[in-house]
Amino acid sequence: MNFDLWTFILDNLEAAGVIGGYVSISIIGVGLLTYAAKGRISGDNQIGPKWSQPIIGALLGVIPGCGATIVVSSMYKNQKISFGGLLATFIATLGEGSFVLLGASDEASVAANLTAFLVVSLVGVVVAIISGYIVDAIGVNFNTNDVLEQSLQEKHHSRKVTTITHNFIEKFGFYMIIAMAVFLLPSSIMALWGGGIADYDNIAVWVAILFTIFCIIYYLVYKFSYKGHQCTCDDNARSTLLHAVFDISTVVVYVFIGLFIANFIIDVLVGAETFDAWMTSSALVVVVIAALIGATPGCGGMIAVAVAFTTIDNFPIAALIAAGIATSGDGIFPLLAANKKDALIITLFGFVLALVVGYTALALGINI
Repeated sequence: MNFDLWTFILDNLEAAGVIGGYVSISIIGVGLLTYAAKGRISGDNQIGPKWSQPIIGALLGVIPGCGATIVVSSMYKNQKISFGGLLATFIATLGEGSFVLLGASDEASVAANLTAFLVVSLVGVVVAIISGYIVDAIGVNFNTNDVLEQSLQEKHHSRKVTTITHNFIEKFGFYMIIAMAVFLLPSSIMALWGGGIADYDNIAVWVAILFTIFCIIYYLVYKFSYKGHQCTCDDNARSTLLHAVFDISTVVVYVFIGLFIANFIIDVLVGAETFDAWMTSSALVVVVIAALIGATPGCGGMIAVAVAFTTIDNFPIAALIAAGIATSGDGIFPLLAANKKDALIITLFGFVLALVVGYTALALGINI
């Protein structure tokens, strides 16, 4: 077998960029919608009667991205939602992994992705509501006094942040990612119908590659030089867009890593036919692995499983369901930072529930 590493890298950079082009618009749109509705679901506003909170929590959790889970964590800290509502949000969310399923790629069936998103979201919402009502009926509740509000808000710049880093993150990098995302939008939309624009697509291939590379650089600078701090705590549209741009870079990075690893294993180490046979015969193991990966804090695990679903033939939908239920998105970080016991209990509960539902879906033969 002749393996061209350079071509392999370019192909995966392009695939991640194509997905990122559609995903970025979704993230920006959801971010702005969440910003517009934030005053209604946070602060001093009562979310509703206690009996309705698991339903409301599940509906908030199913919103693509992690914004709603962070807001609900803040509400829980302020005792504006029950523990059942909080749990329902975490179970229903797919985090940033939802954007992978909503994205478009030459390596995936768009219709299958959208169907998978709807199926996993529907199962997640139903399970979330039932679980929320059960824990509220039992009277399960944990101490919310130690959950730090500070964890839910961006801090001011550290003095270590240089002017160059600041300008790259909040100006040059910010506008470049938005500009490339807008440029890639037409090709991403055309991909939904399996079409394209010949001359435009030739340019879009290289823009997609540059988009992925730029997102990787932006992500690394943000995480390791910018220290994850934003220059402003203002609750405005620009701050929301700045969050969205970082989310875009995060998703693209994880998508690229997931694609690279998955395609390398399938195409190089194992072989497509052998790997396909293994996935079909080892679905029981795949469900456990997917649940474990999904249960890792943050959205990275769910993104990885979603990428695997979109790129690996015969990847069981039961495994995707298990990962979706197990993941808690970024909303788990405030609890993890301030009260590890609460976060651990929620994570373990979600993982066990993920296995039960995942194996049930497998036994029922749910497929798409």
